[in-house]
Amino acid sequence: MTQARPIVISCGEPAGIGPEIAVAAFDVLCRDIPLAWLGDPRHLPAGTDYVCIDKASEAADLCQQGKLPVLTVAMDGTAIPGTADPANAQGVIDAIAIGVDLVTTGQARAICTAPIHKAALIDGADFAHPGHTEYLAALAKTDRVVMMLACDDLRVVPVTIHIPLADVSSNLTASLLTDTLLITHAALRRDFGIKAPRIAVAGLNPHAGEDGKMGHEEIEMITPVLDALRQEGMDLMGPMSADTMFHAAARQNYDVAVCMYHDQALIPVKTLGFDTGVNVTLGLPFIRTSPDHGTAFDIAGKGLANPSSMIEAIKMAAVMADARDADAARG
Repeated sequence: MTQARPIVISCGEPAGIGPEIAVAAFDVLCRDIPLAWLGDPRHLPAGTDYVCIDKASEAADLCQQGKLPVLTVAMDGTAIPGTADPANAQGVIDAIAIGVDLVTTGQARAICTAPIHKAALIDGADFAHPGHTEYLAALAKTDRVVMMLACDDLRVVPVTIHIPLADVSSNLTASLLTDTLLITHAALRRDFGIKAPRIAVAGLNPHAGEDGKMGHEEIEMITPVLDALRQEGMDLMGPMSADTMFHAAARQNYDVAVCMYHDQALIPVKTLGFDTGVNVTLGLPFIRTSPDHGTAFDIAGKGLANPSSMIEAIKMAAVMADARDADAARG
């Protein structure tokens, strides 16, 4: 009997495309990567061949048979495509927490999270976190985590994330930049198997401030942080002009681009890998990936959802788990 630990997929918003892309990804990957789905089986697409299980260790054999293993999380609401039911909110939250517990106790290798709908979670369960990432950090009792977006051609990390552009400069501190770079560097080594990560760092202003003519953040804060970390042995490029960082030749010179704000990072990665981008949370004691899209209520249940990002998120979780296992074996 196969005992390989699975990657667990939390259900996300039942009325979105999460259940259907999870099933589609399972059909593609199940014989290569053991998987288990966390949620209410009533919310799976009609015709899904699934088996409810009690333990994650039961998943691998079912995967070889092409049957979706389901770790049941009972929910009170319905799953009408495109219409979120707040009665499911606590179950959606519980599915994430159960998945994290399975990973942290060694019963699963990683968690891949389907998209949630924050409004439904607030309405139904007074969800107190800005989003998935912050909830995962709270479960892990971790003060600071980093969001990475990745596709085959590019990895990016935004230092500031979901804040207005007008607030970026005041929120961009030496402490935040330092922590982001340290967490990113450590994750590339441990979770991606890159022994000597090369990190390109964008400036905040056009032309990276052009020696102070277009802004002073590069001179006053970004460059001193980079210089200090270089003294610790980190391979850092920059601050660089963001408009010259992302063409094909430039991307060959670094393993990740650290950017100062949301769109500076996400526009290039979504241009290069719109359907295959993966959201990775760095700095957690466990591996978490997610497809880089939302609930897509407008196409839910219509057979139009593209599972490519979910497939890539699961594959990346498996690669990261292998890298982390190898790192642990080295001591």
